[in-house]
Amino acid sequence: MSSHETPLFSPTRIGAIEVANRIAMAPLTRSRAGMDGVHTELAVEYYRQRASAGLIISEATNISREGRGYAFTPGIYTDEHVAAWRKVTDAVHAAGGKIVVQLWHVGRISHSSLQADGAPPVAPSAIQAGELVFLESRTQARPSMPRALETDEIPRIVEDYRNAARRAKEAGFDGVEVHSANGYLLEQFVRDSTNLRTDQYGGSLENRVRFPVEVVKAVAEIWGADRVGVRLSPLTRSAGDTPLDSDPERTYFYYAEQLGQLGLAYLHCVEGQTRGDNAAGAFNFKKLHAAFGGRYIANNSYQRDMAIDAVESGHADMVAFGRPFIANPDLVQRLRLDAPLAEADRATFYGGGAEGYTDYPALTA
Repeated sequence: MSSHETPLFSPTRIGAIEVANRIAMAPLTRSRAGMDGVHTELAVEYYRQRASAGLIISEATNISREGRGYAFTPGIYTDEHVAAWRKVTDAVHAAGGKIVVQLWHVGRISHSSLQADGAPPVAPSAIQAGELVFLESRTQARPSMPRALETDEIPRIVEDYRNAARRAKEAGFDGVEVHSANGYLLEQFVRDSTNLRTDQYGGSLENRVRFPVEVVKAVAEIWGADRVGVRLSPLTRSAGDTPLDSDPERTYFYYAEQLGQLGLAYLHCVEGQTRGDNAAGAFNFKKLHAAFGGRYIANNSYQRDMAIDAVESGHADMVAFGRPFIANPDLVQRLRLDAPLAEADRATFYGGGAEGYTDYPALTA
């Protein structure tokens, strides 16, 4: 089948967002912002170059200082953040693209040196994470021991999400994606491996998804549900070497059902271990899509043929590509032509300047 016949390259709607094709740019942390969370002009060019994606999902963006877990990651909670992101969204729109911002609170995956006054990170329960986080010194360290959030603090964090959603609107985004994946705060509440609480936010499955659903509802109040997506990762252990839930299918099917009742724009799912192989055989992602009942973006190590098949078969409404977009700003065109893909330089994934960020060339005619 030629690229002109496959729906992968045809327009569609994802909630209220009209997209030119079914290829999304997945969120990619690149650590190129200032320590104040303000993006540089480099980010404007970086996103503009990739505006041919049907939908750009921005790099994970901190909803608050407390929500930050890595140095040089952007924020979306001050006037300065809004002004910097506005340049990005204007550039993407001028190039014909659509962009949503991914709202991020890392929870326990942080270090006290990244927190105000050296405070410990917060989490559902005081369980220290493994793996490493990237510090301002450009070194890495194990996340600090977190403190468990008090029950009466939960509304404050919901308000932080609401404020970030409002700021995202001011910055000109087309919508928002709530990051509830990869072992960060919302997923720390969902999984029984990281949530040992005994209040209304812990214990039963209903209680464990309560806070994430409250967050999504708050964000949807600002945007309208049809411009809000949520990202899940039932099988991902990173970040922080987060153990899986004891019953991932039961937990995530229920969570997807609860989200589906809100009429959201989409569910975006990492199908396997992040940066690992696609693991569709290890978990029934089709059933997850059905439980949600709305538009579905598939992600994780998709190749061109897999993406074409996923959309043709109805498994997915869009397919998100991450790392291929780093070295291929014109990835949509390369996939359309079945052209070779450039390889990204891993040494420039995180931190630095233009090298390995905005200097990858497009195909020459």
